[in-house]
Amino acid sequence: MRRTDPGSHGPANGSPTQEGAPTPPEGHGPVRYGPPLPDDGLPVLPELAAVLAAAANRGAEEPVGGGPALLDAARGYWDRRGLPTPLGRVAAGPGAPALLLAFTAALGGDVLVPRPCAAWWAPYARLLGRPVFHVATPAESGGAPDPYALLETVRRVREEGGDPRLLVLSVADDPTATVAPPELLHETVEAATGAGLHLVSDETWRDTLHAPDATVLLSPAEMLPDRVTVVTDLAGALLPAGWPAAVARFPAGATGTALHARVLDILTALGARLAQPVAVAARHALDEPEPVTARREAAVRLHARVAAAAHTAVVAGGALARPPQAGRHLYADLEPLRAALGAHGVGDAQELEDFLTTRLGMPAPGGHRFGDDLGALRVRLATGPLLGGTDAERQECLTSPTPLELPHVQRALMSLRSVLGDLRDDAQRWEPPR
Repeated sequence: MRRTDPGSHGPANGSPTQEGAPTPPEGHGPVRYGPPLPDDGLPVLPELAAVLAAAANRGAEEPVGGGPALLDAARGYWDRRGLPTPLGRVAAGPGAPALLLAFTAALGGDVLVPRPCAAWWAPYARLLGRPVFHVATPAESGGAPDPYALLETVRRVREEGGDPRLLVLSVADDPTATVAPPELLHETVEAATGAGLHLVSDETWRDTLHAPDATVLLSPAEMLPDRVTVVTDLAGALLPAGWPAAVARFPAGATGTALHARVLDILTALGARLAQPVAVAARHALDEPEPVTARREAAVRLHARVAAAAHTAVVAGGALARPPQAGRHLYADLEPLRAALGAHGVGDAQELEDFLTTRLGMPAPGGHRFGDDLGALRVRLATGPLLGGTDAERQECLTSPTPLELPHVQRALMSLRSVLGDLRDDAQRWEPPR
């Protein structure tokens, strides 16, 4: 039986989220792979570079799933966050995508994700030939599906012969930069449990809260220890993006034991091992010595300031955006500027991506890359490119008490304000009199 995605208006940009998906719109190829995680744009922490360099002569392979020292560091990392993790419940891989691919293969069945969601989630399910169903998120945050929409999606997929087994969600979200409120997350987790789904919680951005004292972040693994797997890509807050490393925490009980063993089998078949020098650097970062935590906190403060300024520019320019709460990005909806954009030949997310990337001189991936509708005028804007074009400029941002007053940051924000302001002014001129 041919199935449709009950939680969406159709696959983004013609991408085949399932058998029988429509062909791509004319002029647009299918979106197979999304943009990478937003980089912090900063020079590598010298201490981390020294740790990696000291291990550069280690030519032996790291064990599949990570060696004992790395796994013990990961256990300590989660213990400090209120998630006690026993031996045999941790694995490491060369980036979160490799781990998610292994989870998806091990669990089988169809996959459910929020709309929008991190760009790297769906391609790995499609690689395995698994249908991916997008579920709407509530107005106040992204990352976790609306519980009622989730239950309705599961019901309809099963009615049409599907086999939904896995829900992937995030508590601190890419692309929306929001944090799911605990009460909403609890309802979503309860709904997923009642529907018999296993949950993978992507917690890559949990250590990048812009206002940690005012934002409550709760892991689904705290609510449901025996049905939630946690994955954290260390590129979120601890390592440079070019040193791929991620860790996973498996559920308690027999389910976790079986899943851990199966995931290690799949990682072995893939040859998905960390390079030993990267494993040593990852272990050092997970231990969270003072220089690492100080750099992380400084980077979070910097990106929070720049994200807030970018959000102000977006809203002042007539667009819509949820206030960013985590990460190094924000998600903007330019629907109020559709008429003005149409005069520039922009009518969908791909055309908006091309237009803004050219005008801003920085990547502005369209919402279709995150599973959003192609026809919606949404983009993810990263803060890293606003920090300057050289390592010296970026380092200056990190050490300055007033980074928003630095000339190169002011120029970047002025460019954003100018592009959006011109569109706003055009939209106001063309608005019919009331």
